[in-house]
Amino acid sequence: MKKILVMGVATLACVQPALAAEKAVASSDGKWMVRARALGVVPQEDSSISPIGGKANVDNSVVPEFDFTYFFTPNVSAELIAAVTPHDVHVIGSTAGSNVDVGGAWLLPPTLTLQYHFTQLGSIKPYVGAGVNYTHFFGEDSGALASVDYKDSFGGALQAGVDIPMKDNWYANIDVKKVYIDTEAKFNGGAIKADVDIDPVLIGVGVGYRF
Repeated sequence: MKKILVMGVATLACVQPALAAEKAVASSDGKWMVRARALGVVPQEDSSISPIGGKANVDNSVVPEFDFTYFFTPNVSAELIAAVTPHDVHVIGSTAGSNVDVGGAWLLPPTLTLQYHFTQLGSIKPYVGAGVNYTHFFGEDSGALASVDYKDSFGGALQAGVDIPMKDNWYANIDVKKVYIDTEAKFNGGAIKADVDIDPVLIGVGVGYRF
């Protein structure tokens, strides 16, 4: 019993400074983090178009993106991203033509995720997240058709990323999201209808500041 007590005291004496250091690091981390990223938007589209058939092709886009993260604990946070992204759309292989320009639109897709940050790896902090997305379509262009209207979308989002410390409270960041966007497009006053799953992969690289 005496040996066990001595070993327990010795272990506590060794562990206590490490716990104190960890607590100091955790307390020095702010509850807020802001990031700025260059964001690649890569649609993974699937579509059904009637009555002309064919498939929708939505082009890629690269835009600036900002996000705001609040840490409830060192491990758990919520992140809101804000960006707008333009996309041109073509219909491929329809009865109206092999490649029909149907204009495009701007997307405003605010996305809120709940994240878990892995703090066991030292200063490098990978994280995963899941949440919801609302996408608003605006600035529609009908291209070769007479008119177009896109229905707003509500769906889920998945996320994985890593924050890599640089200097002071600055971090490099790499982030990948899968956002589920499903819209109904009506062309020529509803004479042509398209149900399109855009479902883009968002690949972001940037910097963040925690305070």
